[in-house]
Amino acid sequence: MRMTMIDWILLPVLVAVLAGVAVGAFLLAGFIGLGVLGLIIGVMTQRIELEKDGAVSNYMATSLYAQQIKMQETMTRAERAERREETRVLLKYLFVAKVVSAGFVILGFGLFFMYQLG
Repeated sequence: MRMTMIDWILLPVLVAVLAGVAVGAFLLAGFIGLGVLGLIIGVMTQRIELEKDGAVSNYMATSLYAQQIKMQETMTRAERAERREETRVLLKYLFVAKVVSAGFVILGFGLFFMYQLG
């Protein structure tokens, strides 16, 4: 995954927003806030990863799921390849989000137990 020029331009903005959210969570709830923020990010990334191929886990969407399977079966080889590539790129970004989530959880709860309870 190569970063384009717009990615390099937006990277400092993303880092600044992420740092601002982390500092805000820390100021609002201390170390436990960082851990909870990590858990929220982790749950969101897992949900996105589960639903990357279509709607899941809703008992009212069974017909929608069947329509999605039919649509996938009628795709051409080029459309399937495009869909696989989109999924591959999505999974790379989700991996970064999972690493950030794990870092917040370890940092937040680890420092909470070390300094607040220890």
